[in-house]
Amino acid sequence: MRKNKVLYIEDELSLGRIVHDTLEKQGYEVRWECDGAKVISALKTFEPDICVLDIMLPGIDGYSLCRTIKGLYNNLPVIFLTAKTETTDLVKGFEAGGTDYIRKPFSIEELIARIENQIILYGNKEENKSTQTIFNIGSFVFDTVRFELQSSSGIIKLSNRDMQVLRILYANRNSVTSRKDLLMAVWGDDSYFNSRTLDVYVRKLRRFFATDPAVKIITLKSNGYLFLTP
Repeated sequence: MRKNKVLYIEDELSLGRIVHDTLEKQGYEVRWECDGAKVISALKTFEPDICVLDIMLPGIDGYSLCRTIKGLYNNLPVIFLTAKTETTDLVKGFEAGGTDYIRKPFSIEELIARIENQIILYGNKEENKSTQTIFNIGSFVFDTVRFELQSSSGIIKLSNRDMQVLRILYANRNSVTSRKDLLMAVWGDDSYFNSRTLDVYVRKLRRFFATDPAVKIITLKSNGYLFLTP
């Protein structure tokens, strides 16, 4: 019988170790990541049934990370772990794509019950993989299988990096994508060299969408990007 897979993202080491070990003892296969920047690659190699995600992570915003996860695997359940108690914070989590939340401190029994409930609601991992490969972006059609942007003017072939950057911007469309989050998700490193390389890809994407004034990539200095689409 296949074990259900849990991708657990938590930077608090003592709590992380307890939750990781307890879930494994309960029969789950668990991948524990302390670094949010490693989550995207973990999604591809581990193929989890569910993500358990701490909101407060160093170097990356948990809400932005959740939006990126849901942009890639839109039916994958995500349980937020949060020390925040304000209703607005919980609403923000659900708007980012979270499907459930638990306030810290929590009991491991409650966490297991919520994991089981989410897996039942959202099905197995084969169903969790996003089946959508074609997206409408203004007057363009974004084909993630063919690596193409299609419009009445013709077809633009995209490189793998073009597609990764665009996919994340699209997942966060009409909201801010942190520059650091984007660098860490695509390159796994926010070095000066990679930052300058990202500038090149953003300029390319702007040129690609130049024929549709309704599609804009706005640079927010020292913050990130706002990808506006109709």
